[in-house]
Amino acid sequence: MWQKIKNKYHLLIAIVANIIFLFPSRGMRVIAVTGTDGKTTTVNLIYHILKTAGYRVSMISSVGATIDDKNYDTGFHVTTPSSFLLQKFLKKAKDAKTQFFVLEVTSHAIDQNRIFGIKFDIAVLTNVTKEHLDYHKDFKNYLNTKAKLLKLAKFCVINRDDKSYDYLSGIKNYGNNLKTFGLSKNSDVNPLNFNLDNFDFIGDFNKYNIWAATSVARVLGLRDENIKKALKNFKMPVGRANYVYKKDFSVMIDFAHTSNAFEKILSSVRPIVKAKIIHVFGSAGERDKEKRPFLGKISSKYSDIIILTAEDPRSENVKTIVSEIDAGIQKNKSKVIKILDRKEAINKAIQMARKGDLVLITGKAQEASMNLGNGEVPWDEFEVVKDVLNNIKIN
Repeated sequence: MWQKIKNKYHLLIAIVANIIFLFPSRGMRVIAVTGTDGKTTTVNLIYHILKTAGYRVSMISSVGATIDDKNYDTGFHVTTPSSFLLQKFLKKAKDAKTQFFVLEVTSHAIDQNRIFGIKFDIAVLTNVTKEHLDYHKDFKNYLNTKAKLLKLAKFCVINRDDKSYDYLSGIKNYGNNLKTFGLSKNSDVNPLNFNLDNFDFIGDFNKYNIWAATSVARVLGLRDENIKKALKNFKMPVGRANYVYKKDFSVMIDFAHTSNAFEKILSSVRPIVKAKIIHVFGSAGERDKEKRPFLGKISSKYSDIIILTAEDPRSENVKTIVSEIDAGIQKNKSKVIKILDRKEAINKAIQMARKGDLVLITGKAQEASMNLGNGEVPWDEFEVVKDVLNNIKIN
């Protein structure tokens, strides 16, 4: 009940913001990307493909906003900004004569009416897995929230291999305004008509992100040779399977924080790691507690050593969060170490690493702060790793 009241307040703010900034989305073609995982990479892929093709493009993702080639911060732990800030960015993009605006849209933003008033030309759905159930209460509500975005868009792009496809393909009469992607030959974009064997991307999950972006590009009339030209020099966004050290052993930072994302990143790196995987992670406090043992279970399926630590515990006790993750770990497969201080945990992992090992650090990635219970404090995962590596070299 309280959330419904808050959502009405958000709707009012969105209406006011649209009026103040004169409904700026109507002057551009807005492409929305939603889903549990893969949103940020897909947004960046679409942006890069269109940019390479010579179009004026702007975007907002969990990494930040890029408007007319200028980068802007969107705040701590923010994917889709508040309606006021969102409309402000859209107006700034419109004034810069942006042709395409690519927007990462969360289920929270949909439910809270933050995207009200935006005219969506294309909506992309990457996948839907059990996540954010602390907010949506059950999976059906979560799925229906994602469906609201598809209903708003003129054209939709959906993952045909995802379990949500059968339901989402029937929520409205798409006519000819639906394009699918996936492994099946029945998908509009698939390995048979858009092969990715010659491209160096980690994991099958990134192939799905590329096919999603390719689907959008095809809808917009781009030719496959232009799409593949762009893919050749595409760089993954910050915090998405980023190798930050690669010599005797490797260190990778990734934003994975859901069960689905854990499965994808770990199953992708396991075949290419010659020795041990040392996985450093935690789970956010005051968020979806039910997923914690599953994170532990999936990590122990692939990791040799697991180091459990803090990851925005907020008001929750870090020890409790770590214990709940630990409950799902298969102890016969992985050694478990608990170090509550995240910097100390990363230091321990890198100190332990030997030739051929991979230190995989997940959950924070590009985020510039950490919430330890007393508000946000500065945090830079990349700088922490850099400092640890420099100290090792000095010693």
